[in-house]
Amino acid sequence: MSLLTKSVDIPAFASTQLALLDAELQSELQETSGLVSSTSPTSLQRAGLAVTNLVISSQRTGLGGRTVLELGPDSATGGELPEHGIRTGDIVLVSEQPAGSAKKREIKDLEKKGARGVVTKIKKEAIAVAVDEEKEDAASLSGRVWIVKLADDVTYRRMNQTMEKLQKMSESEYSIFMRVLFGLSTPSPVPKDLSTDLEYAKIEWMDPTLNDSQKDAIRFALASREVALIHGPPGTGKTHTLIELILQMVKRNMRILVCGPSNISVDNIVERLSSHKVPILRLGHPARLLPSVLNHSLDVLTQTSEAGLIVKDVRSEMDAKQASIKKTKSGKERKAIYGELKELRKEFRERERRCVSTLIGGSKVVLATLHGAGGFQLKNEEFDVIIIDEASQALEAQCWVPLLAAKKAVCAGDHLQLPPTIKSTNSKVKPKVKEGQSIIKGMTLETTLFDRLLLLHGPVIKRMLTTQYRMHEKIMRFPSDELYDSKLVAADAVKGRLLKDLPYEVQDTEDTNEPVIFIDTQGGDFPEKNEEEETGKKGNVRSLFAESKSNEMEAALVRDHVRKLVDAGVKPEDIAVVTPYNAQLGLLAPLKETFPGIELGSVDGFQGREKEAVVVSLVRSNTEGEVGFLSEKRRLNVAMTRPKRSLVVVGDSETVRRGSKFLHNWMDWLENNADLRYVDAASVGA
Repeated sequence: MSLLTKSVDIPAFASTQLALLDAELQSELQETSGLVSSTSPTSLQRAGLAVTNLVISSQRTGLGGRTVLELGPDSATGGELPEHGIRTGDIVLVSEQPAGSAKKREIKDLEKKGARGVVTKIKKEAIAVAVDEEKEDAASLSGRVWIVKLADDVTYRRMNQTMEKLQKMSESEYSIFMRVLFGLSTPSPVPKDLSTDLEYAKIEWMDPTLNDSQKDAIRFALASREVALIHGPPGTGKTHTLIELILQMVKRNMRILVCGPSNISVDNIVERLSSHKVPILRLGHPARLLPSVLNHSLDVLTQTSEAGLIVKDVRSEMDAKQASIKKTKSGKERKAIYGELKELRKEFRERERRCVSTLIGGSKVVLATLHGAGGFQLKNEEFDVIIIDEASQALEAQCWVPLLAAKKAVCAGDHLQLPPTIKSTNSKVKPKVKEGQSIIKGMTLETTLFDRLLLLHGPVIKRMLTTQYRMHEKIMRFPSDELYDSKLVAADAVKGRLLKDLPYEVQDTEDTNEPVIFIDTQGGDFPEKNEEEETGKKGNVRSLFAESKSNEMEAALVRDHVRKLVDAGVKPEDIAVVTPYNAQLGLLAPLKETFPGIELGSVDGFQGREKEAVVVSLVRSNTEGEVGFLSEKRRLNVAMTRPKRSLVVVGDSETVRRGSKFLHNWMDWLENNADLRYVDAASVGA
């Protein structure tokens, strides 16, 4: 019997998670410290881990009375920020930028001189960071500064606190909900056909265009007593379904907490809910500054609501004090102002807390990231149901932050796409177990709550969405047959659409009238390269791409194909090039200059996205038939389900087919069903 198909000992589960989470945090800390101390700022920026050459353009008081610094490009470098990988919600360090020749810099040294904070806003021309309180004097950083991404220990703290609570709970404290989620009780049965059930047959749908599988999933989620899983394969309208479910629950006078692992996953729902007249509240820092999200965010409501006006005057007094710090040169005066600020902050917090609880109390639907749901704002709040979107991309410990006090949960996701990225799997850090605590052997952080519940209770707790609105029928066929029991159906509006039918003028060519093209390099002339062979050429960047593979000939084929598409009239912004390897992305980077608007990305980073045309570069080509992490079918599932009208696969079928049964089947399918093209090395780039 698999460890996941039987009931779970709750204290042992919590102890195991604590040990695994600690190992993960240590791996992350080692990685960031190692990179910062051994890599130049420019290389870190190239790898998406830093932004250099910034100056502090302004500062103000943000939510929680924290100082928010706005960082913009140094006037010498122009008005927009360079490409970077910093995201809202990231924990970063703001510090003076070391000179290029500076010796190794440990994070600790940098932290002494700079300040940690959370990224609250990202615009083209500025990044806003709310800095930690004890570092208010960070505002006095002068000259050039840079920001570096750090390990997010705040999220770990929340997960750890939650697991420690779980560990200490006595059996008598376990709710029915918890017992079902750990397999100590079976879920309450749900009638097989809800469309004929009296209570659920006559639902008045807010959106009458829902398809049968979506309606079935909603009825099932409403009827389930403890837990329901909504399985949404690519393009099947999972978020659309969740919006209807939330509205139906509100109609039934239920109070709902909606969570997701990232700011983007939550904002996506806020955006779509905001057009319906439901009182909603978005906790945490709004990720993208869309007006629809902003108007529902706590940050804005504490300034604009009636309750918020009481907070406003203290806020402006604090802003005035912040400004006067800049002006004063005397240390004594500065100290006095900091003292006054401290008192004001206390008062501000008190008023803000009262304001926040008034706002939360009046909201039917509260939305937050999973770890954001563990903040003080929701401490004593009760909800009838908790909905977790993208549950198959969240760590299980993260899901328990809101679930610990839950009565019912609806989890939506797709366990056949990529799980959360786990760094400790390949690191030297081994989980440490405290004395006297038993742990569950074989448990890993990669197993999500969605996976575990499915294995534990089987398909009775799940409903799958089966009509997909993204892909041409042919693009959908292989993933449907191989991974989704052939259950996916392409909606009429999308099943036959091609690039030549785009709503603007595109020529009818062999590249625009075929939905699936396979450019087979068949090895030999197109060998892969290991980045480590590039001895010293790229300096310190090597450590960032260590072990990454690239394939120059494949990159040339991709460039050729993109050029043909653009020449035929396809707009670059409708094209994406994805590859599993960072080093290959490095080779493809010039495409961005040649075709402004085109998107390049790693397969992992493109999850949840879609484009009209997607070119996938598989990279691997060697005589041993080694495919490395290409053998992960969930990664390939993400790659092959991003396009709407055109999927182009560039790769070496001889190498790839030897990697796994799934890859063998895919190569066979492409050879028999795609528009198959062989290349002659001499003609590439001609």
